[in-house]
Amino acid sequence: MNQTEVLKPLKTWSHLAARRRKPSEYEIVSTNLHYTTDNPDAPFELDPDFGMAQWFKQYRNTSPLRHADWNAFRDPDEIVYRTYNMLQDGQETYVLGLFNQFSERGHDAMLERGWAHSLARLYTPGRYLFHALQMSAAYLCQMAPASTISNCATYQTADSLRWLTHTAYRTAELARTFADAGFGEDERSHWETAPAWQGFRELVEKALVAWDWGESFAAFNLVVRPAVEEAVLRGLGQAARHNGDTLLGLLTDAQLADAQRHRHWTGALARMALEQEGNREVLAAWVRKWEPLADAAIDAYCAALPDTGATAGQAREATRALRASFGL
Repeated sequence: MNQTEVLKPLKTWSHLAARRRKPSEYEIVSTNLHYTTDNPDAPFELDPDFGMAQWFKQYRNTSPLRHADWNAFRDPDEIVYRTYNMLQDGQETYVLGLFNQFSERGHDAMLERGWAHSLARLYTPGRYLFHALQMSAAYLCQMAPASTISNCATYQTADSLRWLTHTAYRTAELARTFADAGFGEDERSHWETAPAWQGFRELVEKALVAWDWGESFAAFNLVVRPAVEEAVLRGLGQAARHNGDTLLGLLTDAQLADAQRHRHWTGALARMALEQEGNREVLAAWVRKWEPLADAAIDAYCAALPDTGATAGQAREATRALRASFGL
């Protein structure tokens, strides 16, 4: 190779050059951004034995969930920071519109007192659960072996925070109408002691210390989140409609729209992992580990929901159908 050929500039970034086309905005701002994967022995280009380096080497680099090129992962929706904010600005405008319209109609004053007390036990304590989902996604963002995975986890973190803030907003609204129901005062007690929540509390508290990035992904995205979505969002939303709480039904529908996008990238990553020999057994073992706790959480929560019939069984079946659609 002569000097002219050596100095000839590339038309695009080297890791995108093989595609022989102009890279998309998603590819430019999302791919191959993790410098901590450049040197597996010293992830932070510092002392390879300091605490954080050892953590990443143990829980990311030597994870039993392996792939020859995690950087090949792509978000099927190709969300970037710019488009995420455009999309969710619209979602938040819609949710704010719901809050304002139902407030103007005096919605809360029309709720039956019995249902309001159910909300104090079964809805507003959910902000603790949503915070656990937020923390898990934030951890995955830090530990994932490719920036395209981290980006998906980042947007999932933001969505979990949005769900939490929606719940907090409604807590304050409901407290104004039902001052004796404990809104804004008893949520921690319900979360820590009410039978309906103890399954989910045990599930998320144990899953939050699944430090391996692959197990954290499997525990939360393949097991915990589907259980929450089917029981706490879909199941509660159905109960709300049965009890004249149209606002909560529409709010959970909006949150399930976020969850559908999370499922898109989760399925894409799971199917990519299954291309690598040995990963099916690894993922299946993790699902077997966490599924019984999730089933127990679904059963305990749905048993406390009024007017829902076979909700628990439907929720369990839906979580299994979702994992089957991912090839698990």
